[in-house]
Amino acid sequence: MASLLGRRGSAAGETGGRAGRGAAPIGRAPPAAAANAAPGIAHAQWDACAGPAAAGRAHRPSRFSRSVATQHATLGSHLSVGPSAPLLVQLAARPWGAAPVLAAAALPLPPGPPPRAVAVVRQPFAAATDALRPLAAIVARVAPGAAAVAGGGGDAAAACVVDEYTLTPGASPPSYALATPGTPLATALRRAGVRVSHAHDVGAAAAAALNSARAAARGVRQSTNEVLMVAPTAFGFNAQAAEDNFFMHANPGGPGAGPGANGASSSPPLLPAAALAEFAGLHRALTDGAGVRVTLFEHAPEHGTPDAVFPNNWFSTHAAGEGAGGVAESTLVYYPLKCPNRQAERRGDARAALEARGYGRVVDLAPAEAGAHPASPAAPAYFEGTGVLVLDRVNGVAYVSLSERADERLARAWADAVGYRELVTFRASDAHKQPIYHTNVMMAVGSDVAVVCLESVRDDRERERLRASLARHHAIVDVTLAQVEAMCGNVLELEDGRGLPVLAMSTRAHAAFGRDGRKALLKHVADLVHAPIDTIERVGGGGVRCSLAELF
Repeated sequence: MASLLGRRGSAAGETGGRAGRGAAPIGRAPPAAAANAAPGIAHAQWDACAGPAAAGRAHRPSRFSRSVATQHATLGSHLSVGPSAPLLVQLAARPWGAAPVLAAAALPLPPGPPPRAVAVVRQPFAAATDALRPLAAIVARVAPGAAAVAGGGGDAAAACVVDEYTLTPGASPPSYALATPGTPLATALRRAGVRVSHAHDVGAAAAAALNSARAAARGVRQSTNEVLMVAPTAFGFNAQAAEDNFFMHANPGGPGAGPGANGASSSPPLLPAAALAEFAGLHRALTDGAGVRVTLFEHAPEHGTPDAVFPNNWFSTHAAGEGAGGVAESTLVYYPLKCPNRQAERRGDARAALEARGYGRVVDLAPAEAGAHPASPAAPAYFEGTGVLVLDRVNGVAYVSLSERADERLARAWADAVGYRELVTFRASDAHKQPIYHTNVMMAVGSDVAVVCLESVRDDRERERLRASLARHHAIVDVTLAQVEAMCGNVLELEDGRGLPVLAMSTRAHAAFGRDGRKALLKHVADLVHAPIDTIERVGGGGVRCSLAELF
């Protein structure tokens, strides 16, 4: 909008947007306009009707130009969020665009020499008649170099941008030249090296009452902007996995008719065409839509891995400092998988790509498949990655629903080896009282919100322990068993391209949350990113979260 206004009647816009090229700083009038300037304000008048030539001659200001002059006359507030970031400033009266030059005297600067860079905070998506939020309700400093930015509730009108300015060398009196207009606030802060968290309540973040704010202050992340995915180029129904994954169906269009309850078949057809179309839509929603970085692999029939689209089961990665500081150095973990054709997903090329990222250590639990791990001597045992592990990476709590794919001894060995301080185990079952094969089907943990199906945990003491542990640091969105069937538990918080949390899910899950559920989630994340993957969910028995392996 700033550039549009400049082209449609702003003399400042016509002069090129920089000091020394014909535009006078706000706070100092060009001679021809001085008589018409509002008290304390002088600048090239913005006249939406007269055109650029009007700025060069004295004239009676239009109602629009008088409004622009008046809005700059009142000083507002400022906030420093870190030494590398521009000083955030907010004018008490609303600016209607990015001025090409600002006089330092017209800005609410702290005492002392003017800072080398400032960023004027604007609320361009609020109606002209709306009362604007004060700066303290938009952004808060939670630690040196860390800030919480307001958001949530799905209110697009609450989004803010900043116009970034740099101090003009040698200008007297001091002034600032426009460098970059209209940058989203979180993007500008992140680009300046500030650790950004998302806050529904900025005041609570400033008081360190939000988990995300405490994490930002410590430099720890719950979610990442980078994932590994495997395109389902040889996707098919996996009869081996269907033995205990009751979310799977051999027939993508309806209940299976095979020998098992889920329609298991010994020679299922490949379904790559339908799955690939869905996967491409999910990939596009994550990359083009949300700005998530994706490392993408493929697989072939000769690999013998029909479930390769779910890579989060065979490895996980962990940043140094994760787990309340318990993870001493960056760590890559390999996991033991129950099904032989899933064990084959740990391909040499994929492992080499992961290890080339330079993790400080590698923890290999895969020998437990053959009973060759100290935690499970002489007997095969399984522990299927972040399928069975749902992690509170900030506070070092690992949640595990015990099953054939989640051995309790290996869970404790994992916590000891990786450095997590607390392990919460329980048993969960679906609406038909069948064991839930993976924890991430019935729960998920984000920065400030946790999704969980408490009714799936039948034991009262286990259920209360799970609820109480989650409630220490998170708001809880409790979903039903019917919503679990729709993959509402199989969601994952990621960082979008702005560094803000978004929740990835399938379109089926998005619909099943309902309006109230989505509203509850949007208090704690910036957006819900979804795509339809019905074939993958029905035939593969896993959802969006299963298809995303986080890279830290």
